[in-house]
Amino acid sequence: MVREESVIEIEGLRKVYRIGSERVVALNRIDLIINRGEICCLLGPSGSGKSTLLNMIAGLEKPTRGTITTLDERITSMGESRLAKFRQNKMGFVFQSYNLLPELTAIENVMLPLMFRGENRRKRKKAALRMLDMVGLRSHAKHKPTQMSGGQQQRVGIARAFVSDAPIVLADEPTGNLDSRTTAEIMDIIIDRARKRGQTLLIVTHDVRIATYADRVVHIFDGSIAKIESGRDIAASLSGVDEDNMLPFVGPAQTEPYQANADESVTITE
Repeated sequence: MVREESVIEIEGLRKVYRIGSERVVALNRIDLIINRGEICCLLGPSGSGKSTLLNMIAGLEKPTRGTITTLDERITSMGESRLAKFRQNKMGFVFQSYNLLPELTAIENVMLPLMFRGENRRKRKKAALRMLDMVGLRSHAKHKPTQMSGGQQQRVGIARAFVSDAPIVLADEPTGNLDSRTTAEIMDIIIDRARKRGQTLLIVTHDVRIATYADRVVHIFDGSIAKIESGRDIAASLSGVDEDNMLPFVGPAQTEPYQANADESVTITE
């Protein structure tokens, strides 16, 4: 039996914001391990704390308490310059709003992570064209974002996230602005690439249909882990459900608590 190798280890993670005299608890004692090559989904409604957790994993915010160890590095102890370098070398990002630079062409946007790594232009261009091929947009290499549809822009965003072959890819609501047909196409591309390269993929979403693509789904509610289950189990539970009448998230009334946090009341923001 092959032992699973952890890539991200989260221990006792807590985030408290102070707004005037009010304490806003966004994350409350999160413990989670994500393994190498795993596709993991953080599923929860708006305000649940899932995007805050993603920001912590990306090193974009510091926790109030607790630690995150990524690829054997304690990122919660890193300074900003070291964190920036770590993200450049170890992480790729897919954003809901695409985050393409409007003045750059598709190929120039895809080349950006390699430019920050110091790769020469010839190597950057070759890698970017290969990734645009992968997402079916080689013919749009010289198009700017305003000349592309939302689905095409997100394909460029995916190409950019995977071009550096980072061991970890973080996707924040990657299909939130797309129709159902384009959503399926985008998810197939992301999952296929991550599987083929053995990359760890962490997806944040409010949509249970996106969660079905994951190996493991972590339900986040009120800043805590409410339940962990497989994407396959969610897919089975949705079988035969009318999608037009389907709620995007199953709340805590349908889940068993994963970790009790009854010692204080919390106000959640995200």
